[in-house]
Amino acid sequence: MSITPTPDLQRVAALMEPGLCIAYRDDAGTFRQGVCSGALAGETTAPESFAALYRAFFRPGEPVSVPVLVAGNPRGVAVATFDPVTQIGQSWREASRLLSIMAVALAGLCLAVYAALARALRPTLSIQAGLKQLAANDLSARLPRFDLAELSAISEVFNTLAQRLQAALAERNALTRKLIEVQDEERRHLARELHDEFGQSLSAIAAQAAAAAHTAERESPTLREECRGISRTTAHMMETLRGALVRLRPPDVEELGLTLSLESLVASWNAIEKGRTRFDIEVIGDLDGLPASACANLYRVAQEAITNAAKHAHARRVQLRIEAAETDIVLTVEDDGEAAGPGPGAKAGMGLLGMHERVVSLGGTLRFERPASGGARLVVRIPNVGAAP
Repeated sequence: MSITPTPDLQRVAALMEPGLCIAYRDDAGTFRQGVCSGALAGETTAPESFAALYRAFFRPGEPVSVPVLVAGNPRGVAVATFDPVTQIGQSWREASRLLSIMAVALAGLCLAVYAALARALRPTLSIQAGLKQLAANDLSARLPRFDLAELSAISEVFNTLAQRLQAALAERNALTRKLIEVQDEERRHLARELHDEFGQSLSAIAAQAAAAAHTAERESPTLREECRGISRTTAHMMETLRGALVRLRPPDVEELGLTLSLESLVASWNAIEKGRTRFDIEVIGDLDGLPASACANLYRVAQEAITNAAKHAHARRVQLRIEAAETDIVLTVEDDGEAAGPGPGAKAGMGLLGMHERVVSLGGTLRFERPASGGARLVVRIPNVGAAP
């Protein structure tokens, strides 16, 4: 179809969409006048994939006919056609612009959602910190109320659980202290019974053996050596009994003080071992302000650790060190032995359990270490409740 527009129609073409052609066809089917607009300069060419998809869905370039009415009577048809290439290019340009806007909007939406979630979930950091405190046995941890109802419910459950655990731990420590007091009282009773009954019996046996040896020397010299053997055995049993009595009933820590009691303990082990194992003690700070219960329990822990290091670790040297700092008391027992297990007292069974119970009852911690140089180390740390304010 070849149409030559008049000058008036040429001015109209400047206002038309690029690539659009409009022509008038009379009732006889003859095209009378028409006008076409040219394509835009630098029109973007759509990718072939987009063009194929566009053609499959919209079939560009097909003419559109509209009847022309004059005074209500049809006077021909206006036929509009669109250049397919120009139409596809314009569609691609609009689609690209829309996709760019959508990409920017999606990125902004993602940022807004991320910021909202980060603000809403920020309290989870506090929850995580509280759980770490509980894992570290700090039962005083509490969580505040949060804006989010679900997190506030978690906070309430957490605080209730921490409070109940704290109360249960306090009750357990009180019960442990009571059991330790009963145990110590039972040990003192046993020590008295051994001293009064068994000790006196051994003393009587020793006296009778000495008298028998004196008589045998005059009347039956062949029995003199047997009597002396009985005396030696009795002396050994008395020495063993004295060691057991010291372990069952230590010196009065409340009267002597923790420092003198520990020094006496180390001196007694040096006397017992006679150089086979060397026991040393180092005291740093003032221990006189500690409560009697803390002194007694620390003495028992040190006694148990030293006993196990001497009997089970086959150590050549045992070092006891106690330091009184402003906030806590640190008791360390280190040996160069080779006992299996976590450290001093590893083979003691109930002894290890007893040490742990005593330390827990004082609100402290007990741990075993394996130094790189060998041996084992027991470290006890309790609050210094007797520290001066």
